[in-house]
Order: sequence, then structure tokens, then C-alpha cells
Amino acid sequence: MYFTRNSEETALFAASLGQHLLPGDTVLLYGDLGAGKSVFARGCARALGVKDEMASPTFTLMQPYKGKNGVNVYHFDLYRISDEDEFFASGLQDHIGTDGVSLIEWPQQADVCPESRIEIDIVRAEDFDGREIEINIFGMDGREDEILASLRRWERK
Repeated sequence: MYFTRNSEETALFAASLGQHLLPGDTVLLYGDLGAGKSVFARGCARALGVKDEMASPTFTLMQPYKGKNGVNVYHFDLYRISDEDEFFASGLQDHIGTDGVSLIEWPQQADVCPESRIEIDIVRAEDFDGREIEINIFGMDGREDEILASLRRWERK
């Protein structure tokens, strides 16, 4: 379990994780409305070299960006879809696990669960500004220790 004190620190935490992401990686972002999923996605994207403004893609489902060295970053917000059939009918699943990094808010709406992924669960702390963050890493080609080591300063002891 990790703890950040405010949205700036949450973005820094995400950037520390984001510097380890490679094309084909997927980050699944779970949490209630206002938990900080978009802040987290922006932090990851900044670490990948995205300089564009990153508004929530809620009304378009997915917004593509270019990062450093031409890395594609796909920011999904699946809050408004009704079920996985609607998502798969959109064809957007073709961007997951391919030539870019996928940052997916509300993945449970479409039952998105690629084999190789990082699951982030963000919960507001009692003080409202802080966030408790839980991370689970699956199929990341032995990069788990390196990723977790870069996040140790936020570890709750």
C-alpha cells in the first residue's frame, strides 16, 4: 500500500511508475469518481513524454497521444460505456497491448483485463487530499521489482 498527500504527489508517484512503461504495457485505473485516476494517467503520460494537455477523454472513450521517441500513449475513459459489447464494437481494444502504452480508467466497465498489466486502485484517504494506492503487477517480464523499488518512498509502513 502506498500513500500520497495531494494530487501533485499522486502525479509524481504515477510519473515514477510511468518511466518504466514500455509499448504494449497496460495500466488499469480503478477508483471512485474523483479518486485521482485522471491525475494518475496524466502523471504516467508526462513520464512517457506527452506534452499535450490531457483532458479526460470521457466523451470520446479514447484519446491518443505521442510521447518521446514516438511512443503512442492511449488514454481510455470507459465510465460512460454500458458493457463490454459496446467497447468491443468500438474497435478500441485493438490499441491495448500493441504499439503503445494504454492507460485505462474504469476498465471494469468493459471487463478489460489483458494478461500483462498493472492494476492501480486509488482510494481517497481520510484527510480527503491524500490517496491510498494499491498496485498489483501481472506479466511484466520481470520488471516488477524495478517498478516497485522506484515507488518505495511512498510506501506506507
